[in-house]
Amino acid sequence: MKPIKKIRLSESVIAVIKEMIVDEKFQPDDKFYSENELTKKLQVSRSSIREALRMLEVTGQVSVKQGKGIFILDASGEQFKAFATWLKNNEQSINDNFEVRLIIEPKAAGRAAEQSETDDITKMEEVCSLFAEFAAKNNTEEVIQCDRRFHRILAGATKNVTLHVLMKSMTTELPNGWISSLYTPGRIEKTVHEHNDILETIKKGDKTGAENAMTRHLLNALHDVNKQIEKN
Repeated sequence: MKPIKKIRLSESVIAVIKEMIVDEKFQPDDKFYSENELTKKLQVSRSSIREALRMLEVTGQVSVKQGKGIFILDASGEQFKAFATWLKNNEQSINDNFEVRLIIEPKAAGRAAEQSETDDITKMEEVCSLFAEFAAKNNTEEVIQCDRRFHRILAGATKNVTLHVLMKSMTTELPNGWISSLYTPGRIEKTVHEHNDILETIKKGDKTGAENAMTRHLLNALHDVNKQIEKN
């Protein structure tokens, strides 16, 4: 297996791990390579490997057992059940993620409404367009990448370097909030409209409107995730 260079997570790491499972004839219940082994084999960061494994776990293709390793699952017909289990197992970290985002991101949106420049607006428009394009294709992995880029660009539009670095770190190292909400049925379609609402208020320079739009977006996402958890 050749190492991956300059990867895009959703296009490369997940696809290569799936390919490894098939090509090396791993069967359900087989123990797979460890995170360290995958990092060395693919020559990518540990965070990229972990996120790829999270997404594969959400879709019922692997099971990551703390202290025991990574095991192959029989993914046929098990995606919904796997996602429900993953939500339950990660409920606390998901709620912690949204709690912090609700503290930070509405104020970031308001600041972006005051400080954003033409280039920032253009970038947000482009990523919103890509989000909608991938949503129409049911490409959840790419939708997640677009979602996180939107929030990073917005943080950059505040012109506050600390805030931008913090958001980049959150989207890279703490992706559970993004993964959990966008795999929830119906949330992708809602997010298309909610991102556009946020963007419109920023374009108008409406600080209060941007704060309120971001708050609604995050509360709606958290509500949908918790509703999904309660159903299972």
